Amino acid sequence: MARAARLYDLATVLRSKNAGPFELTLDVIFDDEESYQIVKRSGVINRELVCRLYRVRPEEVYHVVCFDAARAIKITIKRPVDSGGIGDTDVYGAQQHAPLIDVMIPIED
Repeated sequence: MARAARLYDLATVLRSKNAGPFELTLDVIFDDEESYQIVKRSGVINRELVCRLYRVRPEEVYHVVCFDAARAIKITIKRPVDSGGIGDTDVYGAQQHAPLIDVMIPIED
C-alpha cells in the first residue's frame, strides 16, 4: 500500500508574501534533504497543481522552481487582485499559502 504525507507535515516552512504589488510568492522550505527530495521527486508541486489550487491560468504561474542548495521550492504567480487594490483581502500576501497545506505527497517505500 502506498503511503502519503501532507506537504504541511514534510515542510518546515510554508509561507507566502508579495513579490511586488502584482505577484505573489509561495515558499516551501525543508529542514532535511530527505523530505525535500521526496517532494521534489514526486513532481506533485507543478504548474497544473498551482493553477488548480489558486484558480489561475497557466500563463499566470510565472515560476515553479526547486532550489537544491536551499532545500526549497519557490512558486511565483500573478496576484488575483493588486496589493492594496479594491477587493484585496491580504495586502501583504501573507495568508495565501493555505491551499498548499493539505497537498498530499506520495511516499515511496
